[in-house]
Amino acid sequence: MQVDFYQLSRDPVDQVLPAIAVRILDLGARLLVVAQEPERLERISAGLWAGPPESFLAHGRAGDGGEAQQPILLSEACEALNGAAHIALADGIWRDAALGFERAFYFFDEDTVDGARASWRVLSKREETISRYFKQDGRKWVQMA
Repeated sequence: MQVDFYQLSRDPVDQVLPAIAVRILDLGARLLVVAQEPERLERISAGLWAGPPESFLAHGRAGDGGEAQQPILLSEACEALNGAAHIALADGIWRDAALGFERAFYFFDEDTVDGARASWRVLSKREETISRYFKQDGRKWVQMA
């Protein structure tokens, strides 16, 4: 299981997540996006719609129906009702339920960096988990660890 830590310093998650989502969909896979605040999920939804027409990112919200058909599902819970093998934790809060996925993307910012550090210490010690850390450098992501 792979956990990619993304430290947000320049752009908010709703601007960063669409690029990750495109890569996941290009692999033919599905993505579950989790955040506990409905307002954050709304901003992420708007970000997924905001791209150019050729990068259309179809998605839906858990509880709206048709979850199983959604390539990207936005939810407040770590339940892959769309069959996703990839999960994006978009609110800076680690959830152990993410360990049941093939790959996790853990986005955190200055307000949630302490929790991310604690999660890194725990997860990097697990043999079955590969942890990687990425930091923004201008518009690019650089792998730091």
